[in-house]
Amino acid sequence: MRNFLLLFLSCILLSAHVESNKIMIPMDEKQRDHLKSYGLAFWVLEKGGEVEWLLNYRGGSFMVDHTPELEKECIIRGVTMEIIPASKSVQIHNEINNPEANMEAVKLLTAPKIAVYSPKTAQPWDDAVTMVLTYAEIPYTVVFDDEVMQNKLPEYDWLHLHHEDFTGQYGKFYRTFHKHKWYQDQVKESEEMARKHGFNKVSQLKLAVAKKIRDFTLGGGFLFAMCSATDSYDIALAADGVDICADIYDGDGADPRAQSKLDFNKTFAFENFNLISNPYFYEFSNIDSRPNEGAAPKVSEANDYFTLFEFSAKFDLIPTLLTQNHTQIIKAFMGQTTAFDKRLIKSNVIVMGENKSLNEARYIHGTAGKGTWTFYGGHDPEDYQHYVGEPPTDLKLSPNSPGYRLILNNILFPSAKKKKQKT
Repeated sequence: MRNFLLLFLSCILLSAHVESNKIMIPMDEKQRDHLKSYGLAFWVLEKGGEVEWLLNYRGGSFMVDHTPELEKECIIRGVTMEIIPASKSVQIHNEINNPEANMEAVKLLTAPKIAVYSPKTAQPWDDAVTMVLTYAEIPYTVVFDDEVMQNKLPEYDWLHLHHEDFTGQYGKFYRTFHKHKWYQDQVKESEEMARKHGFNKVSQLKLAVAKKIRDFTLGGGFLFAMCSATDSYDIALAADGVDICADIYDGDGADPRAQSKLDFNKTFAFENFNLISNPYFYEFSNIDSRPNEGAAPKVSEANDYFTLFEFSAKFDLIPTLLTQNHTQIIKAFMGQTTAFDKRLIKSNVIVMGENKSLNEARYIHGTAGKGTWTFYGGHDPEDYQHYVGEPPTDLKLSPNSPGYRLILNNILFPSAKKKKQKT
Protein backbone atom coordinates (compact mmCIF):
# COMPACT_ATOMS: atom_id res chain seq x y z
CA MET A 1 0.00 0.00 0.00
CA ARG A 2 2.85 2.33 0.92
CA ASN A 3 4.54 1.71 -2.44
CA PHE A 4 1.28 2.40 -4.24
CA LEU A 5 0.89 5.77 -2.48
CA LEU A 6 4.48 6.71 -3.32
CA LEU A 7 3.91 5.82 -6.97
CA PHE A 8 0.67 7.81 -7.00
CA LEU A 9 2.33 10.89 -5.48
CA SER A 10 5.22 10.60 -7.93
CA CYS A 11 2.78 10.58 -10.84
CA ILE A 12 1.06 13.70 -9.50
CA LEU A 13 4.39 15.53 -9.08
CA LEU A 14 5.53 14.47 -12.55
CA SER A 15 2.23 15.64 -14.04
CA ALA A 16 2.52 19.02 -12.29
CA HIS A 17 6.09 19.36 -13.59
CA VAL A 18 5.02 18.66 -17.18
CA GLU A 19 2.10 21.07 -16.93
CA SER A 20 4.40 23.79 -15.67
CA ASN A 21 6.57 23.51 -18.76
CA LYS A 22 6.40 26.26 -21.36
CA ILE A 23 6.80 26.30 -25.09
CA MET A 24 9.13 29.04 -26.24
CA ILE A 25 8.71 30.17 -29.84
CA PRO A 26 11.99 31.98 -30.50
CA MET A 27 11.83 34.89 -32.91
CA ASP A 28 15.55 35.42 -33.42
CA GLU A 29 17.66 33.91 -36.18
CA LYS A 30 16.96 30.39 -34.89
CA GLN A 31 13.33 30.55 -36.01
CA ARG A 32 12.63 28.58 -39.21
CA ASP A 33 9.41 30.41 -40.04
CA HIS A 34 8.82 33.77 -38.40
CA LEU A 35 5.61 34.45 -40.30
CA LYS A 36 3.85 31.22 -39.35
CA SER A 37 4.91 31.84 -35.74
CA TYR A 38 2.48 34.74 -35.60
CA GLY A 39 -0.23 32.49 -36.97
CA LEU A 40 0.56 29.96 -34.25
CA ALA A 41 0.21 32.65 -31.57
CA PHE A 42 -3.12 33.64 -33.12
CA TRP A 43 -4.19 29.98 -33.08
CA VAL A 44 -3.53 29.77 -29.34
CA LEU A 45 -5.65 32.88 -28.76
CA GLU A 46 -8.47 31.44 -30.85
CA LYS A 47 -8.38 28.34 -28.65
CA GLY A 48 -8.88 30.51 -25.57
CA GLY A 49 -5.27 30.37 -24.43
CA GLU A 50 -2.90 33.16 -23.44
CA VAL A 51 0.35 34.11 -25.11
CA GLU A 52 3.20 36.05 -23.56
CA TRP A 53 4.98 38.30 -26.02
CA LEU A 54 8.51 38.85 -24.76
CA LEU A 55 9.40 42.18 -26.28
CA ASN A 56 13.06 42.54 -27.26
CA TYR A 57 13.81 39.06 -25.88
CA ARG A 58 15.35 37.00 -28.68
CA GLY A 59 13.68 39.05 -31.39
CA GLY A 60 10.30 39.32 -29.66
CA SER A 61 9.68 35.69 -28.79
CA PHE A 62 6.39 34.11 -27.72
CA MET A 63 5.98 31.94 -24.62
CA VAL A 64 2.94 29.71 -24.09
CA ASP A 65 1.89 27.00 -21.63
CA HIS A 66 2.97 23.63 -22.92
CA THR A 67 0.35 21.26 -24.27
CA PRO A 68 0.80 18.22 -26.50
CA GLU A 69 -1.65 19.79 -28.97
CA LEU A 70 0.42 22.96 -29.27
CA GLU A 71 3.64 20.98 -29.60
CA LYS A 72 2.08 19.01 -32.44
CA GLU A 73 0.81 22.20 -34.11
CA CYS A 74 4.31 23.70 -34.06
CA ILE A 75 5.62 20.62 -35.85
CA ILE A 76 2.81 20.67 -38.42
CA ARG A 77 3.38 24.35 -39.22
CA GLY A 78 7.16 24.10 -39.31
CA VAL A 79 7.62 26.56 -36.45
CA THR A 80 10.74 26.27 -34.32
CA MET A 81 9.93 25.69 -30.64
CA GLU A 82 11.77 25.00 -27.41
CA ILE A 83 10.21 23.21 -24.45
CA ILE A 84 11.49 24.86 -21.28
CA PRO A 85 10.90 24.04 -17.59
CA ALA A 86 9.20 26.39 -15.16
CA SER A 87 12.55 27.33 -13.64
CA LYS A 88 13.74 28.60 -17.03
CA SER A 89 10.60 30.71 -17.54
CA VAL A 90 11.13 32.26 -14.09
CA GLN A 91 14.71 33.05 -15.07
CA ILE A 92 13.52 34.68 -18.30
CA HIS A 93 11.01 36.83 -16.43
CA ASN A 94 13.67 37.90 -13.96
CA GLU A 95 15.90 38.91 -16.85
CA ILE A 96 13.09 40.87 -18.52
CA ASN A 97 12.05 42.58 -15.27
CA ASN A 98 15.54 43.88 -14.62
CA PRO A 99 15.16 47.69 -14.71
CA GLU A 100 18.34 47.90 -16.78
CA ALA A 101 17.04 45.53 -19.45
CA ASN A 102 15.21 47.06 -22.41
CA MET A 103 12.61 44.28 -22.40
CA GLU A 104 9.00 43.80 -21.39
CA ALA A 105 6.50 40.94 -21.21
CA VAL A 106 3.04 41.56 -22.64
CA LYS A 107 0.08 39.22 -22.38
CA LEU A 108 -1.99 38.56 -25.46
CA LEU A 109 -5.48 37.61 -24.35
CA THR A 110 -7.91 37.45 -27.27
CA ALA A 111 -7.84 36.87 -31.02
CA PRO A 112 -8.82 40.12 -32.75
CA LYS A 113 -11.47 40.13 -35.46
CA ILE A 114 -9.74 41.25 -38.64
CA ALA A 115 -11.25 43.01 -41.64
CA VAL A 116 -9.61 43.96 -44.92
CA TYR A 117 -11.15 46.81 -46.91
CA SER A 118 -10.79 45.60 -50.47
CA PRO A 119 -12.88 45.22 -53.65
CA LYS A 120 -14.43 41.78 -53.81
CA THR A 121 -13.72 41.50 -57.52
CA ALA A 122 -10.33 40.44 -58.86
CA GLN A 123 -7.65 43.13 -58.94
CA PRO A 124 -4.57 43.21 -61.22
CA TRP A 125 -2.28 43.46 -58.20
CA ASP A 126 -1.80 41.56 -54.97
CA ASP A 127 -1.88 42.82 -51.40
CA ALA A 128 0.88 42.16 -48.90
CA VAL A 129 -1.44 41.98 -45.90
CA THR A 130 -3.87 39.45 -47.33
CA MET A 131 -0.95 37.36 -48.63
CA VAL A 132 0.76 37.19 -45.26
CA LEU A 133 -2.49 36.58 -43.38
CA THR A 134 -3.20 33.66 -45.69
CA TYR A 135 0.32 32.29 -45.37
CA ALA A 136 0.30 32.63 -41.56
CA GLU A 137 -3.17 31.02 -41.45
CA ILE A 138 -4.80 33.99 -39.73
CA PRO A 139 -8.50 34.39 -40.64
CA TYR A 140 -9.89 37.66 -41.95
CA THR A 141 -13.06 39.04 -43.56
CA VAL A 142 -13.13 41.15 -46.71
CA VAL A 143 -15.33 44.25 -46.42
CA PHE A 144 -15.91 47.01 -48.92
CA ASP A 145 -18.11 50.04 -49.45
CA ASP A 146 -21.39 48.24 -48.76
CA GLU A 147 -20.28 46.97 -45.35
CA VAL A 148 -18.67 50.28 -44.42
CA MET A 149 -21.75 52.32 -45.35
CA GLN A 150 -23.92 49.80 -43.47
CA ASN A 151 -21.89 50.57 -40.32
CA LYS A 152 -20.41 47.08 -40.06
CA LEU A 153 -16.89 48.23 -39.09
CA PRO A 154 -17.55 48.26 -35.31
CA GLU A 155 -17.95 44.48 -35.55
CA TYR A 156 -14.17 44.25 -36.07
CA ASP A 157 -11.13 45.11 -33.99
CA TRP A 158 -8.59 45.66 -36.76
CA LEU A 159 -8.97 47.08 -40.25
CA HIS A 160 -6.50 47.02 -43.12
CA LEU A 161 -6.87 49.36 -46.08
CA HIS A 162 -5.95 47.41 -49.19
CA HIS A 163 -4.19 49.18 -52.09
CA GLU A 164 -6.84 51.88 -52.51
CA ASP A 165 -7.42 55.43 -53.72
CA PHE A 166 -9.76 57.32 -51.41
CA THR A 167 -9.67 60.46 -53.57
CA GLY A 168 -11.86 59.01 -56.34
CA GLN A 169 -9.16 59.20 -59.03
CA TYR A 170 -8.87 55.44 -59.61
CA GLY A 171 -5.27 55.37 -58.50
CA LYS A 172 -4.38 57.94 -61.17
CA PHE A 173 -3.84 55.02 -63.54
CA TYR A 174 -5.65 56.78 -66.39
CA ARG A 175 -2.72 57.55 -68.68
CA THR A 176 -1.31 54.02 -68.68
CA PHE A 177 -4.31 51.77 -68.15
CA HIS A 178 -7.55 53.53 -69.12
CA LYS A 179 -7.93 51.29 -72.20
CA HIS A 180 -7.51 48.10 -70.16
CA LYS A 181 -10.61 46.11 -69.32
CA TRP A 182 -9.79 45.82 -65.61
CA TYR A 183 -9.58 49.62 -65.36
CA GLN A 184 -12.84 50.13 -67.23
CA ASP A 185 -14.56 47.51 -65.06
CA GLN A 186 -13.25 49.23 -61.94
CA VAL A 187 -14.65 52.58 -63.07
CA LYS A 188 -18.03 51.06 -63.90
CA GLU A 189 -18.27 49.20 -60.59
CA SER A 190 -17.22 52.25 -58.61
CA GLU A 191 -19.77 54.51 -60.31
CA GLU A 192 -22.52 51.96 -59.74
CA MET A 193 -21.54 51.68 -56.08
CA ALA A 194 -21.62 55.47 -55.68
CA ARG A 195 -25.12 55.69 -57.17
CA LYS A 196 -26.28 52.79 -55.02
CA HIS A 197 -25.42 54.77 -51.91
CA GLY A 198 -26.88 58.03 -53.17
CA PHE A 199 -23.78 59.84 -54.41
CA ASN A 200 -23.25 61.53 -57.77
CA LYS A 201 -19.49 60.96 -57.78
CA VAL A 202 -17.13 58.21 -56.73
CA SER A 203 -15.04 60.78 -54.84
CA GLN A 204 -18.08 61.61 -52.69
CA LEU A 205 -18.62 57.95 -51.81
CA LYS A 206 -14.94 57.44 -51.02
CA LEU A 207 -14.99 60.50 -48.74
CA ALA A 208 -18.00 59.08 -46.90
CA VAL A 209 -16.16 55.76 -46.55
CA ALA A 210 -13.04 57.55 -45.30
CA LYS A 211 -15.13 59.28 -42.63
CA LYS A 212 -16.65 55.98 -41.51
CA ILE A 213 -13.14 54.57 -41.20
CA ARG A 214 -12.11 57.66 -39.24
CA ASP A 215 -15.03 57.11 -36.85
CA PHE A 216 -14.08 53.43 -36.49
CA THR A 217 -10.59 54.51 -35.44
CA LEU A 218 -11.73 57.29 -33.12
CA GLY A 219 -14.04 54.81 -31.42
CA GLY A 220 -11.17 52.50 -30.50
CA GLY A 221 -10.40 50.61 -33.70
CA PHE A 222 -6.95 49.66 -34.97
CA LEU A 223 -6.28 50.95 -38.49
CA PHE A 224 -3.46 49.75 -40.71
CA ALA A 225 -2.70 50.94 -44.25
CA MET A 226 -0.01 50.44 -46.86
CA CYS A 227 1.05 52.02 -50.15
CA SER A 228 -1.47 54.42 -51.72
CA ALA A 229 -4.07 53.80 -49.01
CA THR A 230 -1.90 55.87 -46.66
CA ASP A 231 -1.57 59.24 -48.36
CA SER A 232 -4.78 59.05 -50.42
CA TYR A 233 -6.71 58.50 -47.18
CA ASP A 234 -5.34 61.63 -45.53
CA ILE A 235 -5.75 63.62 -48.74
CA ALA A 236 -9.42 62.64 -48.91
CA LEU A 237 -9.98 63.81 -45.33
CA ALA A 238 -8.18 67.09 -45.95
CA ALA A 239 -10.20 67.69 -49.14
CA ASP A 240 -13.58 67.23 -47.45
CA GLY A 241 -16.01 69.32 -49.54
CA VAL A 242 -13.37 70.23 -52.13
CA ASP A 243 -13.33 68.87 -55.69
CA ILE A 244 -9.77 67.75 -56.43
CA CYS A 245 -10.63 65.41 -59.34
CA ALA A 246 -9.97 66.36 -62.96
CA ASP A 247 -12.74 66.01 -65.53
CA ILE A 248 -11.39 62.68 -66.84
CA TYR A 249 -12.25 61.19 -63.43
CA ASP A 250 -15.59 62.74 -62.54
CA GLY A 251 -16.86 64.65 -65.57
CA ASP A 252 -16.06 68.15 -64.37
CA GLY A 253 -12.92 70.09 -63.54
CA ALA A 254 -11.21 70.28 -60.18
CA ASP A 255 -11.63 73.37 -58.04
CA PRO A 256 -8.81 75.71 -59.14
CA ARG A 257 -8.40 76.80 -55.49
CA ALA A 258 -8.42 73.28 -54.13
CA GLN A 259 -4.93 73.50 -52.64
CA SER A 260 -5.77 76.55 -50.52
CA LYS A 261 -8.97 74.89 -49.25
CA LEU A 262 -7.34 71.78 -47.78
CA ASP A 263 -7.92 71.38 -44.04
CA PHE A 264 -4.93 69.64 -42.45
CA ASN A 265 -6.65 69.56 -39.06
CA LYS A 266 -8.74 66.67 -40.38
CA THR A 267 -5.83 64.38 -41.30
CA PHE A 268 -4.22 61.65 -39.21
CA ALA A 269 -0.58 61.81 -40.28
CA PHE A 270 0.29 64.51 -42.80
CA GLU A 271 0.08 68.29 -43.13
CA ASN A 272 1.16 71.13 -45.42
CA PHE A 273 1.41 68.84 -48.43
CA ASN A 274 0.83 69.96 -52.01
CA LEU A 275 -1.55 68.18 -54.33
CA ILE A 276 -0.35 67.02 -57.73
CA SER A 277 -3.23 68.19 -59.89
CA ASN A 278 -1.95 66.81 -63.22
CA PRO A 279 -4.40 63.93 -63.90
CA TYR A 280 -1.84 62.10 -66.04
CA PHE A 281 0.84 62.08 -63.34
CA TYR A 282 0.97 58.86 -61.33
CA GLU A 283 1.14 60.54 -57.94
CA PHE A 284 -1.33 62.18 -55.55
CA SER A 285 0.85 64.69 -53.73
CA ASN A 286 4.36 65.41 -52.53
CA ILE A 287 3.81 63.28 -49.40
CA ASP A 288 5.53 60.45 -51.26
CA SER A 289 9.25 61.18 -51.06
CA ARG A 290 9.89 58.87 -54.02
CA PRO A 291 8.03 60.33 -57.03
CA ASN A 292 7.03 57.67 -59.53
CA GLU A 293 7.79 59.90 -62.48
CA GLY A 294 10.11 62.68 -63.53
CA ALA A 295 12.86 62.15 -60.96
CA ALA A 296 16.09 60.19 -60.94
CA PRO A 297 16.26 57.32 -58.41
CA LYS A 298 17.55 58.48 -55.05
CA VAL A 299 19.13 55.14 -54.26
CA SER A 300 19.70 51.80 -55.98
CA GLU A 301 17.85 48.64 -55.02
CA ALA A 302 21.03 47.09 -53.69
CA ASN A 303 21.51 49.97 -51.25
CA ASP A 304 17.88 50.71 -50.36
CA TYR A 305 17.22 50.02 -46.67
CA PHE A 306 15.47 51.62 -43.75
CA THR A 307 16.20 51.35 -40.04
CA LEU A 308 13.83 50.62 -37.19
CA PHE A 309 14.05 52.80 -34.10
CA GLU A 310 14.79 51.15 -30.78
CA PHE A 311 12.24 52.30 -28.22
CA SER A 312 12.15 51.86 -24.45
CA ALA A 313 10.17 48.66 -23.92
CA LYS A 314 9.17 49.61 -20.38
CA PHE A 315 8.05 53.16 -21.20
CA ASP A 316 7.21 53.18 -24.95
CA LEU A 317 5.33 49.91 -25.06
CA ILE A 318 3.29 50.40 -28.25
CA PRO A 319 6.09 51.40 -30.66
CA THR A 320 8.29 48.72 -29.11
CA LEU A 321 5.62 46.12 -29.83
CA LEU A 322 5.14 47.34 -33.40
CA THR A 323 8.87 47.19 -34.19
CA GLN A 324 9.64 43.67 -32.93
CA ASN A 325 12.04 42.00 -35.33
CA HIS A 326 15.16 39.90 -35.62
CA THR A 327 16.96 42.77 -37.36
CA GLN A 328 16.82 46.54 -37.13
CA ILE A 329 17.76 47.05 -40.79
CA ILE A 330 14.94 46.30 -43.24
CA LYS A 331 15.26 45.84 -46.97
CA ALA A 332 13.19 48.62 -48.57
CA PHE A 333 10.57 48.19 -51.26
CA MET A 334 8.66 50.51 -53.57
CA GLY A 335 5.01 51.20 -54.32
CA GLN A 336 2.76 53.92 -55.64
CA THR A 337 3.44 55.51 -52.28
CA THR A 338 6.89 54.33 -51.27
CA ALA A 339 7.93 56.55 -48.36
CA PHE A 340 6.83 59.70 -46.55
CA ASP A 341 8.58 63.07 -46.64
CA LYS A 342 9.38 63.68 -42.96
CA ARG A 343 8.86 67.42 -43.36
CA LEU A 344 5.15 66.76 -43.99
CA ILE A 345 4.53 64.45 -41.02
CA LYS A 346 2.70 65.93 -38.04
CA SER A 347 4.78 66.48 -34.91
CA ASN A 348 2.69 64.12 -32.76
CA VAL A 349 3.28 61.17 -35.10
CA ILE A 350 5.77 58.46 -34.06
CA VAL A 351 8.31 57.58 -36.75
CA MET A 352 9.21 53.93 -36.24
CA GLY A 353 11.27 53.30 -39.38
CA GLU A 354 13.23 55.73 -41.53
CA ASN A 355 15.95 56.30 -44.06
CA LYS A 356 17.69 59.12 -42.28
CA SER A 357 20.01 60.03 -45.14
CA LEU A 358 16.99 60.67 -47.42
CA ASN A 359 14.92 62.31 -44.66
CA GLU A 360 12.07 59.90 -45.33
CA ALA A 361 9.91 57.79 -43.05
CA ARG A 362 8.73 54.32 -44.01
CA TYR A 363 6.75 53.19 -40.99
CA ILE A 364 4.75 55.59 -38.78
CA HIS A 365 2.16 55.37 -36.02
CA GLY A 366 -0.25 57.57 -34.13
CA THR A 367 -3.35 57.75 -31.99
CA ALA A 368 -6.78 59.09 -32.93
CA GLY A 369 -9.42 59.33 -30.25
CA LYS A 370 -9.57 55.96 -28.50
CA GLY A 371 -7.92 54.15 -31.41
CA THR A 372 -4.63 53.96 -33.24
CA TRP A 373 -3.40 53.91 -36.82
CA THR A 374 -0.22 52.68 -38.53
CA PHE A 375 0.94 53.64 -42.04
CA TYR A 376 3.55 51.55 -43.85
CA GLY A 377 5.02 52.79 -47.13
CA GLY A 378 5.55 50.53 -50.14
CA HIS A 379 3.64 47.67 -51.73
CA ASP A 380 5.33 44.30 -51.13
CA PRO A 381 8.21 43.80 -48.64
CA GLU A 382 9.68 40.96 -50.72
CA ASP A 383 9.24 42.47 -54.20
CA TYR A 384 11.26 45.64 -54.63
CA GLN A 385 9.29 47.07 -57.53
CA HIS A 386 6.01 45.24 -58.04
CA TYR A 387 4.21 46.08 -61.28
CA VAL A 388 0.52 45.84 -62.16
CA GLY A 389 -0.26 42.36 -63.47
CA GLU A 390 2.76 40.61 -61.98
CA PRO A 391 2.23 37.32 -60.11
CA PRO A 392 2.02 37.46 -56.31
CA THR A 393 4.99 36.80 -54.07
CA ASP A 394 5.43 33.23 -52.86
CA LEU A 395 5.95 33.62 -49.12
CA LYS A 396 7.12 30.04 -48.84
CA LEU A 397 10.36 31.47 -50.22
CA SER A 398 10.47 34.27 -47.61
CA PRO A 399 9.33 32.76 -44.28
CA ASN A 400 11.73 34.98 -42.32
CA SER A 401 10.91 38.29 -44.00
CA PRO A 402 11.59 41.22 -41.62
CA GLY A 403 9.39 43.50 -43.73
CA TYR A 404 6.41 41.17 -43.46
CA ARG A 405 7.00 40.78 -39.72
CA LEU A 406 6.13 44.45 -39.26
CA ILE A 407 2.68 43.79 -40.73
CA LEU A 408 2.09 40.87 -38.38
CA ASN A 409 3.18 42.89 -35.34
CA ASN A 410 0.18 45.08 -36.09
CA ILE A 411 -2.12 42.05 -36.37
CA LEU A 412 -1.40 41.00 -32.78
CA PHE A 413 -1.33 44.55 -31.41
CA PRO A 414 -5.06 44.65 -30.50
CA SER A 415 -4.62 41.49 -28.39
CA ALA A 416 -2.09 43.07 -26.02
CA LYS A 417 -3.19 43.59 -22.46
CA LYS A 418 -3.03 47.28 -21.67
CA LYS A 419 -0.72 48.24 -18.86
CA LYS A 420 -0.70 51.25 -16.61
CA GLN A 421 1.75 53.91 -17.73
CA LYS A 422 4.93 53.70 -15.70
CA THR A 423 6.02 56.88 -13.95
